[in-house]
Amino acid sequence: MTQTIQRAQQEVDAAGKAPGRVATEIARILRGKDKPTFTPHIDAGDAVIVTNASQLVFTGDKLVQKDYYHHTMYPGGLKTKSMKRVFDENPGDVIRRAVYGMLPKNKHRDEMMKRLTIKN
Repeated sequence: MTQTIQRAQQEVDAAGKAPGRVATEIARILRGKDKPTFTPHIDAGDAVIVTNASQLVFTGDKLVQKDYYHHTMYPGGLKTKSMKRVFDENPGDVIRRAVYGMLPKNKHRDEMMKRLTIKN
C-alpha cells in the first residue's frame, strides 16, 4: 500500500513573538505532527514560509547573554558569536538555528530544513 504525500505551504508570522515559540510551531509543521496521518518514520510535513523575522521579541537579556558556538576542529578553534550579532547580521538565522535544534537528529532533518523559507 503506497501513500502519496500531500505537501502544502503554511505561513507563520513571527512579528511580536519569541523565537522559541515560533521555532516550536515551525518544527511541528515541518515534521508533520499537525496532520492526522503523522507517522514518526515518514517525512510528511509541509513547507513553511516565515515572515517578519526581523520583528522577533526577545525576553530578558537573552539577546546579549546567549552565545552560539562553532568549533573549527583545530586545536583552540572554539568560535563564539552572540545572539545579538547573529540577529543583526541575519534575523532569520536565529529562527533557523532554533528549528534545526528542535528537529529529530536523523536523515530527515536536512530534507525538512530545505522546506523552511525565512523572509526578513
